[in-house]
Amino acid sequence: MNKMINIGFGNMVNGAKIVAVVNPDAAPIKRMVQSVRGTLALVDATQGRKTKAVIVTSDQQVILSALQPETIARRFSDNGMPETKTQDEK
Repeated sequence: MNKMINIGFGNMVNGAKIVAVVNPDAAPIKRMVQSVRGTLALVDATQGRKTKAVIVTSDQQVILSALQPETIARRFSDNGMPETKTQDEK
């Protein structure tokens, strides 16, 4: 069974499909997001908040999250520990 990763506000991503979780401030990442904006390859899971992480999946989906990359990485590496709301979600 694949582990689902909470990327904030009840949104989940299949952990087996995650290739990278990166900071959105780098110019190449900004260009990548702009190139897929308006297509089905972009999933905006920020709930209207500032994008703090960009998740790239193996099926070439780009997912925007309002959580820090470190928070997502910690959730990815946790072994089934209960997840509490972070400061980003409050």
